[in-house]
Amino acid sequence: MYESSPLLTRGPANAPGRARIRSLVAEAEPQLIGEVARLGIGDPEAIALWYGEGDMPTPRFICDAAYQGMLNGETFYSHKRGLPELRQAMADYMTGLYQRPVDMDRVSLCSSGMHGIMIAMQAILQAGDNAVLVGPLWPNAEAATKVAGASARVVGLDNENGVWRLDLEKLFAATDSATRIIFVNSPGNPTGWMMEREEQQAILDFARDRGIWILADEVYARLVYDRPVAPSFLDIAEPDDPVVVINSFSKSWAMTGWRIGWLTHPAWLGAGLSELVEYSSSTVPPFLQRGALAAVTEGEPLVAEIRERCRAGRDIVTPALTAHPRVIMAPPVAAFYAFFKVDGMTDSLAWATQLYRETKVGIAPGRAFGPVGEGWIRLCFASSPERLGIAMERLTGFLDRN
Repeated sequence: MYESSPLLTRGPANAPGRARIRSLVAEAEPQLIGEVARLGIGDPEAIALWYGEGDMPTPRFICDAAYQGMLNGETFYSHKRGLPELRQAMADYMTGLYQRPVDMDRVSLCSSGMHGIMIAMQAILQAGDNAVLVGPLWPNAEAATKVAGASARVVGLDNENGVWRLDLEKLFAATDSATRIIFVNSPGNPTGWMMEREEQQAILDFARDRGIWILADEVYARLVYDRPVAPSFLDIAEPDDPVVVINSFSKSWAMTGWRIGWLTHPAWLGAGLSELVEYSSSTVPPFLQRGALAAVTEGEPLVAEIRERCRAGRDIVTPALTAHPRVIMAPPVAAFYAFFKVDGMTDSLAWATQLYRETKVGIAPGRAFGPVGEGWIRLCFASSPERLGIAMERLTGFLDRN
């Protein structure tokens, strides 16, 4: 099909056979978070707050379970949708967490939350479709829409004095007869915004009426500061509703490098997702799944520890930034990011680059999260209090000078 695709572009004139790749790939812009990170990766003096991860290594009980899986010979191909015992454990976990039970048939493992987003979009979207996404948002979600062959429409959250709000009428008005997906990340990266139950119900009712899928990225669901878990579409959706919830072991269990996540979906979608896993990764390594099984069955104390670690980080970063006259920011209600606006700053990438070069503090430019993020900066506060304290001294000093 690629030969007739308008997304193709010719390679350089000296390419053998004038080989071509898709223009989407040939013209892809570098992810701006990485543009800053490349300045300091490997630098022992860097205070790296640019990526969405903390500085806590994966605890030993999870690593030991994965290692034991390798020793037991679990190094071969495995179930495409995940080990049955892990899928059942995930179903039990979510049944205990949310207001409606989740059956094992609705759970599929995937190679990271990002992989889950990709295969969910591939299952639903095709050329001529569009997806409506709530922004500012992690850039990979919009990119996945385009890789699937569809177009992306980003509806920006409204902001007043640093507080982010979703205008439902604006969201609904962005849809049309070609809309197949509404994509919402709540709790949100980079904003720390969180949907409440009434907003979720309104979106679900709208999607049901129009046959639109909801893709809900809920990877920060356990990192909430005023309740045990964020409101979820799993609290209100029927098993056959057009809802796919994306989740990951990365954030709440300190497993970012493991690349393992899961999807919760209508049971009938499982066969299609199984084939998409086959086409892309074949399986999640079974020994990694043993680590994930230990995390979900034994890791509630770890989840609580990480949440309190992030709360402490928030309580260091928020007063340091909000006290500065050039900063606009409201304390995030969830996730582990401070997303703040700097008065007079118009180029967030240049500002973040200069900040790193002068202070060794690495953060993410707001423009990485779409045009609505320009003028803002994202800082991950899932690090030790000592590192964050040093980072705040350097950052606020930089604000004074620049």
